[in-house]
Amino acid sequence: MRKLIHGLGAVAAGATLLAAAAKVGQPAPDFTARSIEGKVYRLSDLKGKIVVLEAFNLDCPFCRNHYATGAMQELQKRFAAKGVVWLLINSVHKAHPSYRAPEEAKAEMKKFKIAHAAWIDDSDGKIGKAFGMRTTPHVFVIDKKGALVYAGAVDDRPAPSGDPRTARNYLKEALEALLSGKAVPVSKTRPYGCSVKYAR
Repeated sequence: MRKLIHGLGAVAAGATLLAAAAKVGQPAPDFTARSIEGKVYRLSDLKGKIVVLEAFNLDCPFCRNHYATGAMQELQKRFAAKGVVWLLINSVHKAHPSYRAPEEAKAEMKKFKIAHAAWIDDSDGKIGKAFGMRTTPHVFVIDKKGALVYAGAVDDRPAPSGDPRTARNYLKEALEALLSGKAVPVSKTRPYGCSVKYAR
């Protein structure tokens, strides 16, 4: 009975998360958050720029593979050079073993040479839940007008090992389209990876 109740609770939590999720084609939910360096970021302040939000947890093998291979850092550098603002959203709650305190997060950033604009501590889960972040990784692209134009998987290769560069990369396609003034070819896909470790 206890297992059944727990399972039903997880299903209910997932349904609530999906119901609250930001919708593609609509304005992205605004937020104010602090990076691990202590800088305050407001999404509304970034209007006029293309923004990537990436649900992130390197203890997840799917997420880790994108960084261990260097594939994600290559994308980050490529698009940062074109003015894209890339924010890592770490929604792991503070009681979970995968939570990273600021100094631990900084060490991880240095070790993997992560090339993002900022690592956002979302341990209260407010940003993750507002966007409906379900897995790590799970990516969201916001256009210069502040509209959500892509939500889903990084690519079509749901694997925790191997080279992500061999996959069709939906995130890359979306960013290239926006930078070229074109419509995003695929606006929504099913994310893959590990569940986001929200507090219960």
